[in-house]
Amino acid sequence: MTEAMDGKPGGLLLLDTASLYFRAYFGVPESVRAPDGTPVNAVRGLLDFIARLVADHSPAALVACMDADWRPQWRVDLIPSYKTHRVVADTAGVEEVPDTLSPQVPVIEAVLDAVGIPRLGAAGYEADDVIGTLASAAAGPVAIVTGDRDLFQLVDDARGVRVLYPRKGVGDCDVVDEELIAERYGVRAGQYADFAALRGDPSDGLPGVKGIGEKTAAQLIGDYGDLAGVRAAAADPFSKLTPARRRNIAEAAAYLDVAPTVVEVARDVPLPAFDATLPHQPADPAALEELARRWGLGGSLSRLLDTLAAAR
Repeated sequence: MTEAMDGKPGGLLLLDTASLYFRAYFGVPESVRAPDGTPVNAVRGLLDFIARLVADHSPAALVACMDADWRPQWRVDLIPSYKTHRVVADTAGVEEVPDTLSPQVPVIEAVLDAVGIPRLGAAGYEADDVIGTLASAAAGPVAIVTGDRDLFQLVDDARGVRVLYPRKGVGDCDVVDEELIAERYGVRAGQYADFAALRGDPSDGLPGVKGIGEKTAAQLIGDYGDLAGVRAAAADPFSKLTPARRRNIAEAAAYLDVAPTVVEVARDVPLPAFDATLPHQPADPAALEELARRWGLGGSLSRLLDTLAAAR
């Protein structure tokens, strides 16, 4: 790991980058355009998000985590419906993305590189898995910025791992710690993945178990500790489960055999060497100047650079 990830004050800020640029795209008017008329609302919105996050949370280290594979085949092999509804029809797994967002992603990547914010992805893995690996390895405090509740499973008060879950923009975030998860969902952070597998998630194509919604999943995990305990209770004729619930869990056996592997965030993704130290000046000023001119990044880029320069 890098020097800035060894427990220094300020800690590590991990960005679920796609989650944030999608949020920026839908939150910033498409009338925000480059000199040639190309929409750059996601680019400029993301830069403003990062500036605000650095100003508010003063990290010592920052990583933009990327989806090298937004729908890994190994997850699809286990649950074929995984994220199926997001696939463009008649394609081999191409993600459906708004027409005016796709061209902005390479611009985002080029700007992050020129600023000096490391982008990390790994073939065959989602950004969630990169985040899980970095958060698990970091010695100091970690703040994960995401709109994906699946990452709540990484929250760990003892290690200082929390999630910043945006409500509106990124200046208004729920700070998700173990207390909030217990209060809102009725489970511990360490039980969240099993809870999510039982409940299912239509937005990810996870069917869950028939008849088991959020409240029932929390109750079952609370009563039996984890998914293995719930399944053992379903197989025990003397447990207090109702016949219908016992039957539904048994009928979902094939799904429950694989769901934890799909839902759980990987924590051992092989990553290249990188330096996560918060940059205080651009890594490539000439490239950044050209990007700013071509894409009309204006005040958004200036605010980010000023914030990074002041964050010492």
